Amino acid sequence: MAIVVKQDDRVGEMMRPDIPSDDVPVVVDAKDVSMIFNIASEQLGSLKEYFIHIMRHDLLFKEFKALDGISFQVRKGEAFGLVGTNGSGKSTMLKIIAGVLEPSAGTCDVRGTIAPLIELGAGFDMELTAQENIYLNGALLGYSEDFIDSHFDAIVEFAELEDFMEMPLKNYSSGMVARIAFAIATITEPDILIVDETLSVGDFLFQQKCERRIKDLVDSNNVTVLLVSHSIELVERMCDRVCWIEKGKERMLGPTDEVCAAYKQLGKEQDGKH
Repeated sequence: MAIVVKQDDRVGEMMRPDIPSDDVPVVVDAKDVSMIFNIASEQLGSLKEYFIHIMRHDLLFKEFKALDGISFQVRKGEAFGLVGTNGSGKSTMLKIIAGVLEPSAGTCDVRGTIAPLIELGAGFDMELTAQENIYLNGALLGYSEDFIDSHFDAIVEFAELEDFMEMPLKNYSSGMVARIAFAIATITEPDILIVDETLSVGDFLFQQKCERRIKDLVDSNNVTVLLVSHSIELVERMCDRVCWIEKGKERMLGPTDEVCAAYKQLGKEQDGKH
């Protein structure tokens, strides 16, 4: 059996699943992944200035290594977390997995369909109504119009926005946009669900609802979840294993409890310096 959900002595309180065994298929295989961005060495005030410098060949760039030799594997049905301080490269790694970015070096092989929840509002047209955006975003995720028709009511019900479907999305709060994005992405079982801070937006009750949906997907043993969050408590609740990336380098990889404990210790040390 690939994953066994354990229950402790506290009645009804579920523990995280066991880490999948080695015979479970690998769905994400990152090997020595590096990502380098070229950043202009000076700030230019306009596009005209930029092109003038380009024509004169005097525009200089400096390299910024967002990721430096990151390697890990994620197996089917696993909830895998990425932690690290701001600017450490977590979101960059997720974008490489999602196919948004191509790594500068190394490889990242992904097997299966992906439902990315990386940037709120990506794939939405803010001038269109919420109803129109459900069809637009669903099409970008590969869903047919017939599929959206048959699941439309379930999407709206989960998002709890029945009274706002005819409202342009530009009038929505970021939390309302997050509700629709999450409801569309999880209306069916993707092979891989990528979540980057989406659960930090919106009210507490809806956050809990999203967590339950993710938990159900993981418990099905069919969906792999990749989670980035600044909430270490959320990572501890949701994830089986964690990769800690710090300043672009892989600091630690292992069971959630061990990695999160080490990461929290760094936070205590930094707080002690201030």
